[in-house]
Amino acid sequence: MEETFLSRETKLKLLDHFSEYLTDRRKELFKNVIQYRTRHIAVVLEDIFQPHNASAVLRSCDLTGIQDIHIIENRNEYDVNPDVAMGSSKWLNLYKYNELKNNTLDTYAKLRKQGYRIIATTPHTNDQTLDSIPLDGKIALVFGTELTGLSDIAIDHADEYLRIPMYGFTESYNISVSAALSLFTLTERLRKSDIEWQLTQVEKEDILLEWSRRSVKLPEALEREFMNRIKQNI
Repeated sequence: MEETFLSRETKLKLLDHFSEYLTDRRKELFKNVIQYRTRHIAVVLEDIFQPHNASAVLRSCDLTGIQDIHIIENRNEYDVNPDVAMGSSKWLNLYKYNELKNNTLDTYAKLRKQGYRIIATTPHTNDQTLDSIPLDGKIALVFGTELTGLSDIAIDHADEYLRIPMYGFTESYNISVSAALSLFTLTERLRKSDIEWQLTQVEKEDILLEWSRRSVKLPEALEREFMNRIKQNI
């Protein structure tokens, strides 16, 4: 059953139906966590392939309240190590782009339609820092592959550039560290600001419904049972 074909009223009833199978502790946890979720910042990963790094980034997204992760698979498939991710992928929205020869520009175009500025995380002549980059509009942070960083296309077509200062001999931070530093700093700035970074009520309801689906046994059967009951009452 595709959620997008359900009316809001039906979704809310379905959410109540699933809630009957959740513990009070799980429902309270959902209530608390959803308040800190945001789509004001999104994460884009271009050709990340090492399972440890991929999973660590997801864990950082979950812990800092980032809901949407866009995964570009031009050359490498994105694999998650469940031991590192600690179940974080269960609570996130993952969008994969792998149908074209080069999916980076397609991803950028779709994000811009959603109102995002594309921020490449790489040193650049016009780069900004975590403390200075404007957060008044929605931003999508783009992180590159472990060995070579972002592709030339990803860099050349970005709107802005973000640099994390380094003061040692090593050339760069590991991608999972870069993501953790960036997301923690920017979400802390966001929550201390007057910017409306929170999810809308409808977004919260949609995400809570998906979380509930992923928390119960045999969700498809429960949903079919619910929809049959709805049809019988029409």
